[in-house]
Amino acid sequence: MGHLLAKIINSFADMKSKILMLGLDNAGKTTILYQMKFNEVAASVPTVGFNVEEINYRGLNFTVWDIGGQTRLRDLWHHYYDGSDAIIYVLDASD
Repeated sequence: MGHLLAKIINSFADMKSKILMLGLDNAGKTTILYQMKFNEVAASVPTVGFNVEEINYRGLNFTVWDIGGQTRLRDLWHHYYDGSDAIIYVLDASD
């Protein structure tokens, strides 16, 4: 089974994907992004606008757009949907 999974992952090795990371403010989007990129928890301040990071994971390359979740920025989310391959919506269960 592991060999089959490795073949599937390797078949996507040359692809580049655009992923949006959305969620309300203070949900942890930037923390998740930097955990994926640097494999460490980094202290961050509320995102004003967006953060963009390119991540290479086992040969898969993808660009993650971490878009701020403040009320005034949520109205702009629809501008980022075009050309996106996936959306990660982060929920904060403690809110």
